[in-house]
Amino acid sequence: MPAALSIQRETNSSHHIIATSYEVAELVDRLVNLPVSPPSLYIDLEGVNLSRHGSISILQIYVRYLNETYLIDIYTLQEVAFSQKGTNGNTMRDILESSTIPKVFFDVRNDADALYHHFGVTLAGVQDLQLMELAAHDHRRPIVNGLKRCLEKDIRMSFAERRTCQEVKERGRRLFAPEIGGSYEVFNIRPLNKDIQRYCAQDVRYLPRLWDVYNKGLTQEWSERAAVEAKSRIRCSQSPSFNGKGRHMALAPPSWRR
Repeated sequence: MPAALSIQRETNSSHHIIATSYEVAELVDRLVNLPVSPPSLYIDLEGVNLSRHGSISILQIYVRYLNETYLIDIYTLQEVAFSQKGTNGNTMRDILESSTIPKVFFDVRNDADALYHHFGVTLAGVQDLQLMELAAHDHRRPIVNGLKRCLEKDIRMSFAERRTCQEVKERGRRLFAPEIGGSYEVFNIRPLNKDIQRYCAQDVRYLPRLWDVYNKGLTQEWSERAAVEAKSRIRCSQSPSFNGKGRHMALAPPSWRR
């Protein structure tokens, strides 16, 4: 069991804010040598126009083994978030680039694009839930499902839990979604708004439940094909021609429809 973490939990919340080099070092020590089956790390990013053309504000990690959520303040830390060493010399970059440490994302493409072009991080060991869902349910379907659809369709929630989930989502969206009067710049305002914190933390906490559902439905062949396609998505996101916005992002892998 990892040593106790001195990082302070946000008051009345279910997550930790990581905003200093010391906290990064402690977290890195916390994340190495965790169980890999099922995966321990579930990751998402938020930012302003999250891509090579925008910026990364927050990197969220839910640690299944510890039942803890960490919000790494990339806006404040910048390169330090990825280069600060733990006691054994490991860094967050090492963890993200390790092929032996599985990391679960939902549609890794824009996250991979932003990490690579802003900080030179090449993700490895990625399991992409969007691909796993398609492979487990209907690999010939021409389009992939978004996270909202997957949460509604594939996770059983009580009425109260679903209502709370929706409320957290809506409070966050009202602050950052331009179409309803918000601004993505809210992700870069410090201290980070409490509703934005809860939005970020909630996003990753449901990913392990989706992983459980989809992993059970995968054959060995389709598990391997999903892994290959996840690698392809990462390579594609690094190419000069990659565009992470548009209808093409909803298309399933062409070879899967044959």
